[in-house]
Amino acid sequence: MFHRWELTSAELVISLITYGTLLEGMNEMNVTRCGWVNSDPLYIAYHDEEWGKPVYDDLKLFELLMLEGMQAGLSWYTVLKKRENYRVAFDGFDPEKIIRYDDAKIEELMNNAGIIRNRLKIKAIINNARVYGEISRDEGGFGRYLWSFVSGAPVAGDRESLKDVPASTPQSDAMSKALKKKGMKFVGSTICYAFMQASGMVNDHVRDCICWKEGVQEG
Repeated sequence: MFHRWELTSAELVISLITYGTLLEGMNEMNVTRCGWVNSDPLYIAYHDEEWGKPVYDDLKLFELLMLEGMQAGLSWYTVLKKRENYRVAFDGFDPEKIIRYDDAKIEELMNNAGIIRNRLKIKAIINNARVYGEISRDEGGFGRYLWSFVSGAPVAGDRESLKDVPASTPQSDAMSKALKKKGMKFVGSTICYAFMQASGMVNDHVRDCICWKEGVQEG
């Protein structure tokens, strides 16, 4: 005897959601990303939604440059996991507030387990906040000044694989030299290039990465 199996509306919705989740998982397994990304959802989201996307806002660029400097001797993944703690500890990376930090504030930051407790790095952020103001005043804007090192537009990296991605370039050398001359600290060429990659000044997603074509279009 033949019996027709009918789903209720609720069962149908659940089935569709389950099927959609399954397809999403299968698609995710087939996704190719840059080889430096691990399996942490935080890192994946950073790679897919932030890294390499052009940033023009002055304050966001200041935050990113400061955080890139914090990874010196460590890794960006270590800093990324502490990023929200840094935002709270450093007043949202507001330069006008940071330049007012005194010795008591420095000691408070040194006792903050949520950030990297390195006195030189903490003092560098305070120093760089002051330089940020000078650059903004003298160069017509912080972002405008930094983007001038790539002539104001993203550079297409066109990297076949990670081994083709350089640690620095003539542009990052020039940015580092100029920022150091203006008085900034923890802005070596390698840090500046990592900053340029992260802020979308250069598209260094490898060619088979899901984000590469998007970066090419933006460039």
